[in-house]
Amino acid sequence: MNDGASESQSALLARIAAALERLAPPPPSAAIAEGSEGYLWLAREQRLQPVAAIARVDLGLLKRIEAQREVLLANTRNFAAGRPANNALLWGPRGTGKSALVKAVHAAVNAECRTGSAPLALVEVQRADVGTLGRLLPLLQAQPSRRFVIFCDDLSFEAGEAEYKSLKAVLDGGIAGRPQNVLIYATSNRRHLMPRDMIENERATAINPGEAVEEKVSLSDRFGLWLGFHNIDQDGYLEMIDGYAAWYGIGAPREQLHHAALQWALQRGSRSGRTAWQFIQDWLGGSGGLGDR
Repeated sequence: MNDGASESQSALLARIAAALERLAPPPPSAAIAEGSEGYLWLAREQRLQPVAAIARVDLGLLKRIEAQREVLLANTRNFAAGRPANNALLWGPRGTGKSALVKAVHAAVNAECRTGSAPLALVEVQRADVGTLGRLLPLLQAQPSRRFVIFCDDLSFEAGEAEYKSLKAVLDGGIAGRPQNVLIYATSNRRHLMPRDMIENERATAINPGEAVEEKVSLSDRFGLWLGFHNIDQDGYLEMIDGYAAWYGIGAPREQLHHAALQWALQRGSRSGRTAWQFIQDWLGGSGGLGDR
């Protein structure tokens, strides 16, 4: 190969390398905005985006989940104080207050611990980005003066997805262990984070069914706390309505409010904390709980 061709190829490779460098995301920064209580993990950019205001309700407004509240509150207080604490899985039907409880407990613990130090941070990781937790942890570990709760909402895995293995590795922590300033809270509609038919299919088709099923369901075992949530009865639903009405100063007669709230729940085929919250928002908006009727 002559010198001219060699120089031409070198120039071409240099241009390609420069183009790839421009396309590559910037290296992640360990700097984390101190003033924020919440962050979104932007996996593609490998950075944390501060959240100006976390959408949540007051802890006292969450009714009929008092037992779960006390357990999660104690665990979070321990973690914020630097004491041992467990990763937690909150599971149960949709709309029963799982994610609302995580955010409300986070707010309550920060309100108790305001001493001038950086607040306990809530870091939301989207379901699709669970496989990138291994890149997030070093950023959080590099901030030993702060403590972080990684929040994975509505977590579940389908057949063919391998991200659950990444989560298992993070929960186990490997030989280095989980960073002392990081805790993981996850919510799911499924107790074992997998659909029942997926588990049954593994049992039916695997050479060693016991081992195959164990591989799948063992993920939930990595969480030290399991908090179950269940559908509420009519009295519990109306108790939630009364709590929201008092909080927002709704002066409508109780019987009128209850009648409208029950009609709202009947329309949606659900009595839950989420349904109660949606009804109150509609009422406050001036529709009187009529929705789209």
